[in-house]
Amino acid sequence: MLAVVTTSVLGVRPPAAPRASRLALIGTYTGPASRGIYAFRFDDRTGALTPIGLAAETPNPSFLTASADGRFVYAVNETEDFGGDKSGSVTAFSVDEGTGRLTRLNVQSTHGAAPCHLTLDRTGKFLAVANYTGGNFVVFPVKPDGSLGPSASSLTNPGSGPNRARQDGPHAHDVVFDRTNAFLLGVDLGLDKVHIYNFVAATGAVTPHAPAFATVPPGSGPRHLAWHPDGRRLFVINELLSTIASFTWAPGIGALSPVASVSTLPAGWTGENSTAEIAVHPNGRFVYGSNRGHDSVAIFSIGADSRLTPIGHEATRGRTPRNFTIDPTGRWLVAGNQDTNTLAVFAIDAVTGKLTPTGPLADVGAPVSILFMR
Repeated sequence: MLAVVTTSVLGVRPPAAPRASRLALIGTYTGPASRGIYAFRFDDRTGALTPIGLAAETPNPSFLTASADGRFVYAVNETEDFGGDKSGSVTAFSVDEGTGRLTRLNVQSTHGAAPCHLTLDRTGKFLAVANYTGGNFVVFPVKPDGSLGPSASSLTNPGSGPNRARQDGPHAHDVVFDRTNAFLLGVDLGLDKVHIYNFVAATGAVTPHAPAFATVPPGSGPRHLAWHPDGRRLFVINELLSTIASFTWAPGIGALSPVASVSTLPAGWTGENSTAEIAVHPNGRFVYGSNRGHDSVAIFSIGADSRLTPIGHEATRGRTPRNFTIDPTGRWLVAGNQDTNTLAVFAIDAVTGKLTPTGPLADVGAPVSILFMR
């Protein structure tokens, strides 16, 4: 089946067995170099990527997720005009595992512009979407045939942050469900907050929780978060200050407690940078975060107290690593270099956490999201 091993890890999951031909789907920004979602075959034994071709033509499919049984894929369409409204959309597809082709089932408005992230709840019956420019979080019911019904809930939080160029208002950037499926967390770059919502899996109802949010330092610009496999620790990558903040999570009461923050950049480096993706290794020992500007993946070890200790940085062999993904076996990390139109593969040392480049770069236009076949 398909699974996303990125910012949405929701619980302990044993590594998948290696196989010679695993399907990987790449979400992109469409334009001169891309027409939509592209398919590759990935060899878990060697780390080799082999292109299949265009899986589905669709505008700006900048983030992908999939049903647990692998039958359906969902893509945000990161646009600001849908049906004449200031909105983006979300598209549901059925999957042909043999060919890698996707067949469109339906499209729904996200009722907010520039949707940039999405995730399914643990039942697979509801899909949550973050609208960056719209600044709101939206929840859709998933029908038995994999298509999406009209949005069931929409949540907006007013305010702004100190960085007037980037934090003029709410900018929703990430949505994840907790391991118990009782809470939906929404990351807001514009407000420096991680919102906490009550989620009712039977109906899809979403309401503000108390406490309603956790904060990061003003001007941080939180972008994505990643759960530890134990479901009780959480790491938030901050785009504007190039930091990662550690939190502990109390699942019984739905509260985040801050622990510490660490820079994603090497000491003394002073160039322009923003961060993008974050992931926890399936063994629970390491955190990885991408730097755009330094163009690297920062590597950290996780202490028993949830504090992060820098291990080093590995260059992504291209520019602007907007996204990376750890494959289902936990042996490989694949980074998408958005501005140089390439995918770079790295072998992961499960003992040290370090990354080693392997194989040639694979070509794909403006890669943004990487989804592996489980």
